[in-house]
Amino acid sequence: MNTKVHELLNRQINKEFYSAYLYLDFSNYFKAAGLDGFANWYMIQAQEERDHAMLFYTYLQNESMKVTLEAIDKPDKEFAAHMEVLEAGLEHEKYVTSLINEIYGAAYEDRDFRTMQFLDWFVKEQGEEETNANDLITKMELFGGDARGLYLLNQELAARVYSAPSLVL
Repeated sequence: MNTKVHELLNRQINKEFYSAYLYLDFSNYFKAAGLDGFANWYMIQAQEERDHAMLFYTYLQNESMKVTLEAIDKPDKEFAAHMEVLEAGLEHEKYVTSLINEIYGAAYEDRDFRTMQFLDWFVKEQGEEETNANDLITKMELFGGDARGLYLLNQELAARVYSAPSLVL
């Protein structure tokens, strides 16, 4: 594995853990607002991101590459409205997609087919993550302005359960 691909994969571990922190912060916001369903949805997002970090961690170890853990930044945004949180979530997923694409591009340039195959799952996953974040915004636009609609949407999000990633290393 070339140095650039190794560095990008190692950096991604930190970015995935940051994503978990960010979604825990979002969960905290919604818990304080009395929207336990939204809090649950983002708690599960945080669990997924931690698992993603561990997949990158394990991949590097399986490739006999050194893993370097860096400090995880603290989420620093303050939100004044529920929609701001949802929009920040979509923007963050787009950012993560750009990071995955950057790693994939570096692996492609180096003809690192094993890493490209590993990243294929993440490319698909990021498409799903952006769709989910976008769908949540759409539902909030449709139903969030009405107390009953918001209540039902909150109930829907409360029903989400965690499902570990199915990627085999």
